[in-house]
Amino acid sequence: MQASWWRRVRAYLSPPRLAEPPWRLALAACPLAQRLDGDHQETLRQLVATFLARKRFHALAGAELTEQLQVLIAMQACLPVLRQGPGALRGWRDVLIYPGEFKVQRSHHDDRTGVVSEGEDVLIGEAWEHGPLVLSLADVQLDLKQPWDGYNVVVHEIAHKLDMLDGPPDGVPPLPPHIVRRHWIVAFQRAFDHLANDVARGRDTLIDPYAAESADEFFAVVSELHWSQPAVLRRADAAVAELLTAYYGPSPAPH
Repeated sequence: MQASWWRRVRAYLSPPRLAEPPWRLALAACPLAQRLDGDHQETLRQLVATFLARKRFHALAGAELTEQLQVLIAMQACLPVLRQGPGALRGWRDVLIYPGEFKVQRSHHDDRTGVVSEGEDVLIGEAWEHGPLVLSLADVQLDLKQPWDGYNVVVHEIAHKLDMLDGPPDGVPPLPPHIVRRHWIVAFQRAFDHLANDVARGRDTLIDPYAAESADEFFAVVSELHWSQPAVLRRADAAVAELLTAYYGPSPAPH
C-alpha cells in the first residue's frame, strides 16, 4: 500500500514523458504546436504530461471525450505557460467539458438601487478562481480546425487562470522580472480605454468588442490574438502586442 501511494506521488511530481503515439497524433492536429521549434515542442510535451497527471477531466451532458481530445486540450492549455512553467497552472484541478455551449445562472446586485436580479448566460468557456476550467468541446474542435481566426477558447480561459494567480482577475497577471508592472498597467489601460470608447461610439474595431467588457476580458481576448492573429494585434496596439510577446514568448502563428 505504501509503495503504491509513493508511485502515485512520484508520478504527480515527475510525470512520465508523454508517449510518442498520443503526442504525435495531437501534434498533427494542433497547428499552433506544430509551428513551435524543437526545443519549445519538447518543453510543451513535458508540460502536457504534467497537466494530464495533475488535472482531472470530466465529460458532462453527453460529451464524448477521447484520450486524444484530452491531450489536445492540455496542449492548448499549456501553450500560454511555456515561459511561466507548470507552477502557473496551480490552484485548480478539474476540467469540465460540455459538448457545446452551456448555460450558467448569474446574480447581479445593483449598487445604486440595491436590487438583485437573476439571469442566465450562454457560454463556450469559463474559468473559476480556485475552481474548474469549463469548456465547450465543439468550440475547442473549431479552434483546432481554424487556428488563425483570432479565437481560441482554451487560451482565453487559461489567460483568466493566469490572471487569477494573484487574486480576482484584473487584467494584470503575476509578471516576470523583465516586465515592468507599471508599463503593463499603463499600456493595457490605455488600450482598453481606447477600445471601450470605440465600441461605445459604434466604430469597427480590430479587437473583438467583447474585450471592452472589463480589463480581465481585454487581457484574455488579446491573449487569443497573440496566439492566433499576432499581426492583427500589432496593428490594433503595438505596445500591448510587445508586452504579450515578452510575457508569453513569440507567437508561432503566421505573421
